[in-house]
Formats: sequence, structure tokens, C-alpha cells
Amino acid sequence: MSSTQYHYILHKPFGYISQFKTDVKKKKMLGDLYSFAEGTMAIGRLDEDSEGLLLLTTDGKVSELVRRKHIEKEYYAQVDGLISAEAIHQLQQGVEIGIKGIKYQTRPCKAILLDPQPTFAERSRRIRDERHGPTYWISVTLTEGKLRQVRKMCAAVGYPVLRLIRIRIGKMHLNDLPVGAVLEVPLFDIE
Repeated sequence: MSSTQYHYILHKPFGYISQFKTDVKKKKMLGDLYSFAEGTMAIGRLDEDSEGLLLLTTDGKVSELVRRKHIEKEYYAQVDGLISAEAIHQLQQGVEIGIKGIKYQTRPCKAILLDPQPTFAERSRRIRDERHGPTYWISVTLTEGKLRQVRKMCAAVGYPVLRLIRIRIGKMHLNDLPVGAVLEVPLFDIE
């Protein structure tokens, strides 16, 4: 058995699930994008509709390090409408969301309206066009990661998420890595 550990940075595309096996037919999985080493696991997940930075490893200890609560995860969320200063303030203070039917108060976080608005490549399924009203991008930075948390937080303050892209985990940035691209790296530099 090899003691070599492998670490990957992936720009996860829209429509893929963050796993390698599923009982659900016709799901696009990470293994469809690249020939990862045996035993590779995603560190944290992005749901099927979310995009962006995903770290993968064959080393469970590295996985635990990245998932520590003090490691920041930054997301760019395209929301429906011009988000108000009050809604941004509510996000910063923490909001109540539901997790598996239980009320949960999120921790305070960093949230800002992005100005100028970022531009990303079109995704495989169009969001909508400007005839349906304005959309704006915000940055939300968390040190926790509950199921669909950013989406639920934005909905709780009245601004549903139309597109969600994780751009940073600790010091690791998505930068200009193309959608679907994978980089093998010697180790993650997150702290």
C-alpha cells in the first residue's frame, strides 16, 4: 500500500455532486472530471447547484485541518434584487435558518456588496436575464459550513441566491482556474 498522499484543487462546475459514488442514476460526479487517485475525498462539499473552489485529498488528517472552524470560506452569491444595507447587516450579525427541521442561529460573518460586480463565465444552465429585474453579487465569508447555509441565510433576509460560487478556503483562492479544471498540488496552504 502506497503512503503517497494526493491533494487537488478543483473548480467545481454547476451540476456536479461533490462525491465519487451515488445510488442516483444520471448524476454527474467528480470522477467524471478527472482521474483522481484512489481514496480521494472532497473536503467539505458544494451542492449540485453550487460552483467554485473544492479541495480534495487522500489524507484524512488534511481533511480535518481544512474543516476546522477557524478556517474562512468565502462565497460570492448572486442574489435576486439589489440587496439592502439592512439585509447585509442582518447577515453580518447572524440569522436564524433551518437545518434538518431544527432552528439554527448562524454565527456572525463577513458580508459585503461587491462593487464592482464580478464577472464569471456563463454557466451551463442560464440563470435568467435582466427583464426579470436586477441581480447583485455579494461576498459572504463563514467559518462554519452547514447544509446550504449561504443560500438559506440569503433567503432568510429576503434575497434568494441565483448563483453561488466558493472563491476561497483559508488562503487558497480559486483565482482564474477554469471551470472543471483540476490542479494537483503538493499540499494545501490554507493558514
